[in-house]
Amino acid sequence: MTEKKTSAAGSAKPTYVTDLEKAYGAPSQEGFGSAVFFEQLKSDAYLEKEALAKYKYFVGEQWDRLGGDKAWLGPWKKVYSRKSGAKGDVVNELKGIDDFDAQLSVPMILESVENADAAVKALAAVYDDPSVTDFTVHNTGDGGAMSGLVLSGRRTNGETTFLVFLMD
Repeated sequence: MTEKKTSAAGSAKPTYVTDLEKAYGAPSQEGFGSAVFFEQLKSDAYLEKEALAKYKYFVGEQWDRLGGDKAWLGPWKKVYSRKSGAKGDVVNELKGIDDFDAQLSVPMILESVENADAAVKALAAVYDDPSVTDFTVHNTGDGGAMSGLVLSGRRTNGETTFLVFLMD
């Protein structure tokens, strides 16, 4: 059973999510840096649509102010999807992404965060768990200075965690 902590809003989040938030930040509309989003999704929910919604929320008011869909969706593409039944190894999966633009963000996620060892451990707890049935990585950015990734992982029980990362 997954240990849960109760947030200020009263909803329980699993410890693996709160640990990831400590490393990468709680949900926000900062539009720069990183944030973790967590929700319960049905097994038939389209993961890419949900990932895109988290990305758009994270960018916030800058989405429309800095070019709208034309700018922010230009770089949007799936750059990795874990094969069904494959054992999770998020660090090596990220390092193995064969997309130049996406590959630029990988060291920022794995090495350039405060307390990188704890951050990588939190990533593994979220995305390497055997109950993760869907894991994808999308490239993001504004088509100019901003670039990043959205990591999405859904577990068999519907618990879904998104890490949105966007830097210049």
